[in-house]
Amino acid sequence: MNGHTDILAIETSCDETAVAVVRDGREVLSNIIYTQIKLHTVYGGVVPEIASRKHIEKINYVVQKALDEAGSSLDEIDAVAVTYGPGLVGALLVGVAEAKAIAWAAQKPLIGVNHIEGHICANYIEHPSLKPPYLGLVVSGGHTHLIIVKDYAEFEILGRTVDDAAGEAFDKVARAIGLGYPGGPKIDAAAKEGDPGAIAFPKAKVNGSAYDFSFSGLKSAVLNYLNHARMVGEKPRMEDVAASFQKAVVDVLCEHTVLAAKERQISEIALAGGVSANSALREGMRRAAGEAGCRLFVPSPVYCTDNAAMIGVAAYYEYQKGVRSGWDLNAVPGLRLGER
Repeated sequence: MNGHTDILAIETSCDETAVAVVRDGREVLSNIIYTQIKLHTVYGGVVPEIASRKHIEKINYVVQKALDEAGSSLDEIDAVAVTYGPGLVGALLVGVAEAKAIAWAAQKPLIGVNHIEGHICANYIEHPSLKPPYLGLVVSGGHTHLIIVKDYAEFEILGRTVDDAAGEAFDKVARAIGLGYPGGPKIDAAAKEGDPGAIAFPKAKVNGSAYDFSFSGLKSAVLNYLNHARMVGEKPRMEDVAASFQKAVVDVLCEHTVLAAKERQISEIALAGGVSANSALREGMRRAAGEAGCRLFVPSPVYCTDNAAMIGVAAYYEYQKGVRSGWDLNAVPGLRLGER
């Protein structure tokens, strides 16, 4: 071996077929992503069966391309990692089957990785100074978590969404105002042309929990606003709707995170997940963290959305702790953070 720990990582939890080779948990030797966005756009969202079939078509090609770009071979790989949940069950099964086959044939250890943990670990790629403990905010299409990262692969969940995830709300509102799929980037772009103070949408609080999130009511408020406008013959400016909705989401995310940082006396905050690519959230969190005297870490956009490099990073720290998965590893679509 070369004295390093190289991990081949596979991520197929939704509509990205992604494979990476990661060295020592911090260095990305390759990060190949085959996206299906154009394929699903015509349907207004991800069609699980189509996503699964496309993963099957592309997975071997993406694996080989990742190895080639890294200048590596299976003989030089120390372990094979794969996302086994949460996500779409059919899509997850493709990645899990591929990883098990490669690990068995190459006689390498197999490591199942939690997709949410992968998002958290994306920050380690570009921020070598970031080490636990710190406060993490994971915001994606299916998840909104506020957590304390107590150690590598060790988490304390402070709050989570009690209904819609922030990214899910972005997609549904984007569809309602005619922007289409994918909703997050399109609302972000439209909001730049709108007035965030044009409409006072509600910022929900969850009774009994200062850290939990709720975005279902906000989504309903936007839909009600649009329906009322149609009933009275008004035509709202969609850029203003997008900007006002986005502000309501960003304000809540920033407020809860900074509150947790102050109350738990944590000085470092890390953003993660697909919605952390949102320009308003990045700017709002920078401003809020700075005012609170906290240091903020944010991944580059390519590491915010689904990718295999983050799975390789998470797997490295599991590998160092002696975690190994058996050949009975299966897809767990509802896997929670901290579960195995």
